[in-house]
This record gives sequence, C-alpha cells and structure tokens, in this order.
Amino acid sequence: MLLRPLGVLGSGSHPDRSRPATRPAPQYLAVPVRAGVRLAVDVGSVRVGVARSDPGGVLATPLTVLAAGPGSKNELAKLAAEADAIEVIVGLPTSLSGREGTAAAGARKFAADLASRLAPIPVRLVDERFTTTEAHGALRRGGKDSRARRPVVDAAAAAVLLQAALDAERVTGRPAGQPVTWGASA
Repeated sequence: MLLRPLGVLGSGSHPDRSRPATRPAPQYLAVPVRAGVRLAVDVGSVRVGVARSDPGGVLATPLTVLAAGPGSKNELAKLAAEADAIEVIVGLPTSLSGREGTAAAGARKFAADLASRLAPIPVRLVDERFTTTEAHGALRRGGKDSRARRPVVDAAAAAVLLQAALDAERVTGRPAGQPVTWGASA
C-alpha cells in the first residue's frame, strides 16, 4: 500500500489530477533589536563619517562628516549625548583575508579613546569591509558623480556599517562586533 502525505493529491484521488501540496510560507523568526539610537563611525585619515539609527533600531541614515583629528572625538561625544545613544559602532577596516593593517590599528586606537570619553555608553568594533565601496555604488546610482560623492561618502559608509550591525543583531539577537574596553588601545 502506497501512503501519501495529506494534501499531496488534489480534490480527487486520481494521480493524474494531483497537485503539489501547498505549504504555508516559512515563518522566519525576526529577533527584535534593542530599542535606542545607535551611532556608527567610519574613521578615515581626513574625514570621519557618522551615521545614526532611528530609536527603534530599524534604519540607519547618514548624519554628518567631521574633520579627522583630536576634536572629532569630542564632537562624537556631543552627538552621542544629544542623541541619547545606547552604543556607538566604529568600523574596523580589515583586508579581504581578514588581516588587520595600520588602518585597523588606527581604528582600534580611535575606538579605545572614544570609549573612554563616552563611558558608560558602549563602543563596539564591527568589520567594515566593502562599506565604502557599497556607499560609492549607492551614491553613484543616486546620480552623484565622483566629485559630489567625496564629501558625503564617509557618512554613507557609516550608514552601510550601521545597517549591517542592526541587521546582524536582528538575526542573532546579540549586538554586532566586539566591545571596546575603556582605555584599551589594541
């Protein structure tokens, strides 16, 4: 006797009239992210791009571009306080193979200095591979030429980084990246 799962055959029992069983679409579990504004920082040698999330932690948008230098950390601390941020994400530039070079060492030092200024607001390092490339592509598709992209690409890259961190938290239920210890420089 051949047994068939329920719903394999259509209304009739004749095999020629069979239809595939219809199954409900899978319900993917979306883990809610922690409520609260987050900032993300794309650290460069000339500019520091900053992005901000909405209070629900759903959408990241470019916020501003700061001049790189000692004053940028003070400005970031002010932005975090004004936004009542629950955390700040700093992009960690790594090579395609995952190795860290001088830019990553600079980002780690920047993040450690920022963490000591922002305490108790947590600072996290998140891999930022391809964020600038993605930001350039999105701005190009939006009609901006290379000269028009230059002043805003860092904030757009920070938004790409922040959106990736929000999406990762939504999938895993945990904040993305690695926490930065206050005053740690490496």
